Amino acid sequence: MLERYLGRAAFRVVHVSIQRNHVHLLVEAADRRALTAGMQSFAINAARALNASHGRTGKVFAYRYHATQIRTPWHARHALAYVLNNWRRHREDAASPRTLAAKLDPYASGIAFDGWSQRVRFARLKDYQPLPVSPPTTSLLQFDWQRFGLIDLHETPG
Repeated sequence: MLERYLGRAAFRVVHVSIQRNHVHLLVEAADRRALTAGMQSFAINAARALNASHGRTGKVFAYRYHATQIRTPWHARHALAYVLNNWRRHREDAASPRTLAAKLDPYASGIAFDGWSQRVRFARLKDYQPLPVSPPTTSLLQFDWQRFGLIDLHETPG
């Protein structure tokens, strides 16, 4: 489902974290209208995919999205750490022996991120497909955030 947002000029998903009852996205959008249209499209397509996989119909998302514009390198670094390590905040990393051994959340786009402070070896499970995301095009998400340090694998977002 995320494939449809790869490489778009007006709206693209740069990073994602899928939790049990919510999703975090870092997106780049050309303007407010592109953000609104892109998020509506994402919510509709995600709801259709989830409903189809569970043999259901109806509303999937209880709330509208909350958007915060990233304006500073510090904010960009914080947002990256928050999204990529959100499973630690929700203690999903301690949910089972398999997740305790994992360095990265398999339901986030951390494998596509090259700003970890440690070298990451990701033991892929058979049939594992990384979540498809677009590389960032803004300097804030490409490199400006690094002025505040690379992101630790065990950093737990506040």
